[in-house]
Amino acid sequence: MNAIDPPLRVALKRLPHGADLPLPAHASANAAGVDLLAAVKAPLALAPMARALIPTGIAIALPNGFEAQVRPRSGLAAKHGVSVLNSPGTIDADYRGEISVILVNFGDAPFTVERGMRVAQMVVAPVRAIAFENVEDLSDSQRGSAGFGSTGTVG
Repeated sequence: MNAIDPPLRVALKRLPHGADLPLPAHASANAAGVDLLAAVKAPLALAPMARALIPTGIAIALPNGFEAQVRPRSGLAAKHGVSVLNSPGTIDADYRGEISVILVNFGDAPFTVERGMRVAQMVVAPVRAIAFENVEDLSDSQRGSAGFGSTGTVG
């Protein structure tokens, strides 16, 4: 984080099943996200190709004009094939429920989610409301309507 900019203040409520877990925090001065911890009551075995909704034990109140994105942790993906299924998951500014993480095990072996384990990361970002305007034609661009794979070479 830039030392000049004050941090964005976000209200956070610890839920009873997550009260003993540390609050999300940046792991380094320039980390974009904060780790989300599993607030499972008991270890949860995630079989290969299975998915599970993992509670974090926290709820937040984002300021208007912001969203939070729940993203995979690269270490879980690289070492175990475990990822966030709906990546990135979006938390809207008006959502007040518990933040949960949909984990999926794409690996070959069962993966156990333990209490307090870092299961995802959350990045807070500004968003803008949009208003669509129906038009007959769109402005020209260099790319035009070229689709998948059209901005580079394959291989």
